[in-house]
Formats: sequence, C-alpha cells, structure tokens
Amino acid sequence: MSRDSEHWGELAFQQFCTPRLSSYRSPDHQLLAERARFHLRNAASNRVATSAGEIQAYISSRTKRWRPVRRCSWSTAGPGEASFMSAFAEHVRKRGLRVVLFDLPAHGQSAGESTSLIACAHVVREIAEALGPIDYVVGHSLGGLAALLAGGGGAPMPRAYPFKDYVLVAVPNRFSQVTRKFGDELGLSAAAQRAYERRLERIAHRRIAHFTGVRLLQATGRPALVVHARDDANVGFAEAVEIATSCRAAQLHLCNGLGQSQDSLRSASRPGRVCISPSLARRCNRSCKVCRSV
Repeated sequence: MSRDSEHWGELAFQQFCTPRLSSYRSPDHQLLAERARFHLRNAASNRVATSAGEIQAYISSRTKRWRPVRRCSWSTAGPGEASFMSAFAEHVRKRGLRVVLFDLPAHGQSAGESTSLIACAHVVREIAEALGPIDYVVGHSLGGLAALLAGGGGAPMPRAYPFKDYVLVAVPNRFSQVTRKFGDELGLSAAAQRAYERRLERIAHRRIAHFTGVRLLQATGRPALVVHARDDANVGFAEAVEIATSCRAAQLHLCNGLGQSQDSLRSASRPGRVCISPSLARRCNRSCKVCRSV
C-alpha cells in the first residue's frame, strides 16, 4: 500500500470521527438544536465525567419525588443530540419513568471535537453506571450500535451493562455499508478505503465485516424493538428487516413517511405511532397501536 493511500485513509478516518463535518448535518443544525433544547428546560442538567471527557446529560421524571421502579436511558449519534430525542423522552416520562438523555462525545454540549463508535459505547456504559441503574436504552442511527456494544460487551469493552430492553431507531445493520458510503462520498481509492477501515478495526478490536447490528444484538441476548421507515434515504429499510428477522426477540415496527430527520424523531413517539419497547408497552395507557398488540 502506497504512502498516499495511507495518507488519504488517515484523513478519511479523522473526518469520519468529526461529527461537525458530517454530510448528514443540515446547515441550520445549530438553530434546530437550540430550539430543541427548549423542550429540556425542565430537566435537571448534569455534567458527567467520562473517559471521553465531560458529557452533558439531562434527567427528567414525572414528579420531583419519583419512585425508582423503572429507569430509561437514551443515546443519539450522527447529526443529532439528546434534545432531538425529547419527544421520545416525554412519551415515557408521562408514563412514570425516570428518563436520562445525553449528548454523546463531540455532539451537542458534550466535550470533544472528535469521537468514535467505540468511544461512544464506553460513554453509554459509563453514563448508565453513573446515573443508573438503567432498564431500557434507545439508540438512534450509530447510537444504536453504540448502545448494543455497551450492552453486549466483548473487546474492547471492559464489561457489559445489563440493559433489559433496546429500541433501535433507524439503526444500520452493516457498519461496512456506512464506511463504504463514506468512502464513496470522498472518492477514496480501494487502497485508501482499506487504510481508513483498518484504522477503525484497530480501535474496534474486530473486522468491519463482523461489525453488524445482528451480531451485537445477539450478543446482548435481550429483546429489541426495531423502528424504521421504508423511505429512509440514509439507512435502507432492508437493514432493519435483517436485524429484526435474525433475532428471535426482535420486533419490527414501521414508521413510514418519517425518514431519518429530526422531525421524524419527534413524530415517531406520538400516540398511535410507536410504543417505546415491548415490555414497557405493558405500562402504557394502551392508546397506541403497538401497545394493543403486545
């Protein structure tokens, strides 16, 4: 492999790990984020020290004197942050659960300029250990893979966190497709693409081809609700089908017409659209379609 290939592979790796450079981030991202944070105005703000620096977290519950029976944790990645998950959080908060939301490293108001999927997985576990115990975890996009890795354990994770249930919103199955699409956008040569992916493999302690949502979910041994839209232009619907059909405890729920925009995250949690998780459905008011089916 030439030095030029190694050089371009390294540059691609650095850009891939810098969220503010993401092609999925809209020009008005900052404005949307500031508006979305308005919905967290009544949540308790927490700065949590982690291996990736200080993480911005928010804790919300129905009353100030909450009863710690069930707790929820939520993670986001890609162009989003915790505030874009506030609609999901409000849905379960009103049903009596304590909710923890947080910005992953280099996202939102958390520390850092760059991060990786592995660093995000460490932070998911560390937040759960610091602010838990946590029963349910919701992950959007690559945040879902981070949550699964945190719950399934295995190298390079020091230990697994015992989440009871997962909700995977627009989560890709094959990480290799994510890296391939990114390389195509940059116009990387085959050699540069391999150099870039090798950098990711070193920190992940596994081959890119083996990094799939199916394998990660199977490693947790826990149930999951897979939420996806057929019109998602970023993550193909077929990937959600692969995850749901390959794991006996997984259930697929369609949110057609929503895509992967921030508006879809707000809309998906409206009554009649989607319940948060299979077991959590039993605590709902039975008003949504998924609740009535479980």
